[in-house]
Amino acid sequence: MIKASVIGGTGYMGFELLRILSRHPKVELCEVTSRSSAGKKIAQVYPALGRIIDKEYVPEIAHPEESDVVFVAAPHGSSMEIVPSLLSAGCRVIDLSGDYRLGNAMEYERWYGKRHTDPANLSKAVYGLTELNRNEIKHAQLVANPGCYPTGALLALIPLAWSNAISGDVIIDSKSGTSGAGATPGEFTHHPAVAANVMPYKVGTHRHLPEIENVLRQISSKVGEVSFTPHLVPIVRGIQTSCYVRISPDADFEGIMKHYHVFAENNKFVRLVDGVPRLPSVIGSNYCDVALMRVSRSLVSAFSAIDNLCKGGSGQAVQNMNVMFGLDESTGLESPGLGV
Repeated sequence: MIKASVIGGTGYMGFELLRILSRHPKVELCEVTSRSSAGKKIAQVYPALGRIIDKEYVPEIAHPEESDVVFVAAPHGSSMEIVPSLLSAGCRVIDLSGDYRLGNAMEYERWYGKRHTDPANLSKAVYGLTELNRNEIKHAQLVANPGCYPTGALLALIPLAWSNAISGDVIIDSKSGTSGAGATPGEFTHHPAVAANVMPYKVGTHRHLPEIENVLRQISSKVGEVSFTPHLVPIVRGIQTSCYVRISPDADFEGIMKHYHVFAENNKFVRLVDGVPRLPSVIGSNYCDVALMRVSRSLVSAFSAIDNLCKGGSGQAVQNMNVMFGLDESTGLESPGLGV
């Protein structure tokens, strides 16, 4: 059994981790931390886990050396203070914050507005988009779990980038449920502000933009400017992403589609669907549904749908854990979407 601990078990990502790990056949849940709820039963904070997890939150992991893997679901800026000691204790670490995703201290400071305090491990971290870096993840001590928006956008665009058909700018429009903003209430996610609204935010300045750009440019030198606009919509879970991409006018669309078919065939959790992906098909699951349509001779639209807390966060983290420990990567993640 893999002994797993969770740091930050009261946020939505922390809850989703506990929900998934509680039914994972190869995991023994060790310690779960929460400074705000230390001493409380986990089921007191999340009644959904009643009769499923009979543990209390602890303020910190007392014996990290007893865990094989630690999931760090701490806020941006906090993980880099926690991770070094976990690695020194011999743990393998999967970090769900943005602290290790960009791989460059100067780029991190530009986008997150603070100095990175662990540049040595920043350069060693493996970007945890499983479908892209599976072999590197297998041997990693530290995996930087991708952001929710980059996960949906990249899984929609990677086959197109691999086809070498992109010949210009990439415009990405994502719409997310309010759980992506976290469990702490705020004016931005207050019900009257979002219940009858579609709200663009952080236009051109969102921290997930460099993740998307970095991966696309690693694959294709033909990618032009990348524009990313996230929107908040009045749902709780899910991200629907629409990408508008200029391609070479003489590009072979059937050849591009072959890349999508191969990508889906080689990746358990990527499903190529007819029509436009539907959020109900993926909510509660680790699946990403994708589609590609030709709009004109030189324009295509790529679409994806994911559950932001599962494939866009905790589910992908467990998928990475499975790869790291030599398990079938779908272990504990076979649940289908809710469908309605």
